[in-house]
Parts: sequence; structure tokens; C-alpha cells
Amino acid sequence: MPRIGVLSFRSPPSGGDPDPIAGFRRGMRDLGYMDGRNIVLDYRYADGRPDLLATLVAELVQSKVDVILAAGPVPLQFARKATSTIPIVAISGSDPVREGWAQSLARPGGNVTGVQVTFLELAAKQLEILKTAVPELERVAVLLAPAELNDPSVEAGARALGLQLIMLEVRGPDDFERAFKHAASSRAQGLYAIATNTIVAHRTKLAELAVTYRLPSISELTLLANAGFLLSYGADLDALGLRAATYVDKVLKGERPSDMAIELPAVFELVVNRKTARALGMTMPQSILMRVTRVIE
Repeated sequence: MPRIGVLSFRSPPSGGDPDPIAGFRRGMRDLGYMDGRNIVLDYRYADGRPDLLATLVAELVQSKVDVILAAGPVPLQFARKATSTIPIVAISGSDPVREGWAQSLARPGGNVTGVQVTFLELAAKQLEILKTAVPELERVAVLLAPAELNDPSVEAGARALGLQLIMLEVRGPDDFERAFKHAASSRAQGLYAIATNTIVAHRTKLAELAVTYRLPSISELTLLANAGFLLSYGADLDALGLRAATYVDKVLKGERPSDMAIELPAVFELVVNRKTARALGMTMPQSILMRVTRVIE
């Protein structure tokens, strides 16, 4: 019976937040795979602790899984270190070639393929949405954990819109207050958060700080809007999980990751947190409300 290792930085899906693994499970069922009947899904969750990932992926390799699903950039990093022979299907990344896990999108060339979560042009779109919500926007604080990601697409997007960026580099929660004080002293008028693991793990605290410091905020993941960010615009994670299931299916049927083109996201969500808008004393422009996928009241 085929065995699929599922590796995630997060905790098991609770149903409250979008999660690509929930979409993956549904996609596998839609393709006729039933866990325990004709396939084994072997889950490994790090519960937000990167120090656990090396051990978790080693367990999957030792159990001789047929495929590893790496749900996120850090699980992918550890999976790639652990094996160059077991096929890996990734839900990760903004530029697989720059990040080093593919020779090209059309032909990755190694043992990794999958679906991208974001891409170069998306940052510009997110900043454009934030500027639409805050017409006077000139200075944007960018919250990022550089050890996890350094994304040049944000700078390109800002230049196109004539925005000045204020970089807020954080390693963990001990840096958050200092970062927001720097944003305030730099007269930032909005916040753009790059949703890497540190940012996602502490999203509720960061959303609270954004309101405290009067910074309208945006990120690419819906779960940050659920946590209190003003806006999110990005790929539908559930849809990415569904697509990842088709990759696993093809690998199980004999296709090689090296020959399987990496997909860009095709389904996007714009979410507005109206509760946060009220806390900031903001009224969302009609041009945004006409495009929203969901409003959080």
C-alpha cells in the first residue's frame, strides 16, 4: 500500500483557518484514495517548532514513504536536506528557481515539484490593494523574518507604486515591540507582513500591535486576516492543497518530479476584516468591497 508522508510546520488543521493539508486530504479522496484502505497518509506536525522538523522528516525517510508532501518553505527545506531520492511535492515558495529547488518551472529537474504559494507580481498587487484602502499611503513598514525569506518582489512592487519601504526585521516575538516602535518613529502609514513561519505563528499578537500602532495591515494569507489583520490577498490554500493531491497521484502512477511542471496559484482570495477597520476608524472603499471574497465581521 503506498505511503505518503505529510510534513507541516503547523499544528493539525482545526477547521478554523484555511490549511492546504485539509485541501490535500479532500483532493486525495476525490481521486479515489482512502486513508487506511488503499493508501497510508503519515502525518508529521511540528506545532510551530522548527527544531522538530529534522527528526520528523527523518522518521518519514526511515519509514520508506513513497512521496513526501512538504507543506511550506521550512518543511521543504528540511525534506530536501533529508533526501534526494524520495519524490517531494511542495506547497511552497515564490520563486523555486531562485530558492534553489528547481532548474526551471517547466522542468524542475530534481526530486521536487509542486505548486507555488505566491509569485513576483503578487506583492505589487497586495501593496496596490493596501494603497487603495489607504489613499494617502506613502511609507509602508515591511515585517519580515530574513532568516526565513528575503523576497525582492516587495521592493519591486513598492517602486512601481512610488512607495517608500521601512524594513522591520524580526527573529521572534522579543523583537516585535521594537519593530513597531521603529515603524512609528519612521512615520509608517501601513504594514505589509511577509507570512513566513515566525509571522504566522505569532499572527494574533502582530495583528494587535498593528491596531495599537494604527497601521492598516495586509498579508498574503487569509489566516492573518482571521487573526485581525485588516486585509489579506493571496492564493486560496485549500485550492493549492487540492492541486498538490493531483501531483501525488501522478507520482504514484509513475511520473517523475523532474519532468512535472511547477504550477502557479490560480485561485485568489481578498479578505477584509471589518472589525479591524472599525478599530482603526476606517471605512473600506467601495472599489475594495466590490472585489472581496469574504468579509470578517
